Amino acid sequence: MIERPDPDALLAGPLGQWLASQQGAREEAKATAQARRRKGFIAAFGIFVVMSLLARDLEAGFWFGGFVALLAWAWGEMAKTAVAKSIKGGINGALAEALGLTYAMEPDTGEEWTRARQFGLVPGYDRASFEDGWSGEVGALPFRVYEAHCEVEYEDDDKKKWRTVFRGVVLSVGFTRRFHGTTLVERDGARKKWFGGEKEEIKLGGVTLGRCDMVDQTFEERFTVWGDDPVEARFLVHPEYVERLTAVEQAFAGSNLRCLFCGGQLLILIDSRDLFESGSIDAGKDRELLVKTIDQFATLADLAKRLNEAPRGNFTPAV
Repeated sequence: MIERPDPDALLAGPLGQWLASQQGAREEAKATAQARRRKGFIAAFGIFVVMSLLARDLEAGFWFGGFVALLAWAWGEMAKTAVAKSIKGGINGALAEALGLTYAMEPDTGEEWTRARQFGLVPGYDRASFEDGWSGEVGALPFRVYEAHCEVEYEDDDKKKWRTVFRGVVLSVGFTRRFHGTTLVERDGARKKWFGGEKEEIKLGGVTLGRCDMVDQTFEERFTVWGDDPVEARFLVHPEYVERLTAVEQAFAGSNLRCLFCGGQLLILIDSRDLFESGSIDAGKDRELLVKTIDQFATLADLAKRLNEAPRGNFTPAV
């Protein structure tokens, strides 16, 4: 189990000293952002005046001026991005060290992402990016978590554009035992027949998986379980495990949870907002964001431990 670090102790040590050394860069970024906005807003006002008074087109002046003002605001925000990203890397790196973990701002993917693609946990995409990767052990069990953003390319009015097909969390947790089969859990109705109704069998990752009926009717209404070992699937997707998996979704304020029990690994994907955003241009938010990130990992550690606890009862899977 990961011991929760003390945020005040972290800020009183090397991390706090490093953050103090970044104050100049923060102030410079703020000044640059203000200067950019000021220039942009002056240009926007000039456009509004010229088009409204000289061209006598008040509506056009309003819209064009507003558009330039919006660009000015975005231009100003860009001045703060690099510094905020550097701050996030410093805070997350120090936190990872305190937790005994490894942090990478742009992590490489591994077997977990290959499986996610093979078993259809992530839709097809043309490009993908990954950020905020944390890896290490929770209670002597390997785990890895990072964020993924996948997009597909399409054309609109002869212009190339990108549409997001997945943005969320990829979480891999090692198990204390290997699974006898492969079990996939996903939202109900994800695998429809051509003429209605859900399929009885699917083939993914070179494995044929059949639909497994569950005892818990409430769960049946929300999820479908596929597996090549129905006995083990019913053991794994016990009502208590359902509660734990739902807790994962809630912990990340996410949706569309799907998971795969394969080998000795539980793989979970959740559509969610950005996490681990500990970097800010405002030094007054450092402690608040650090505490938030620590809380996210405390939740992760607890979930990893509980997901490895066998459901209560005497039922055991067939060997």
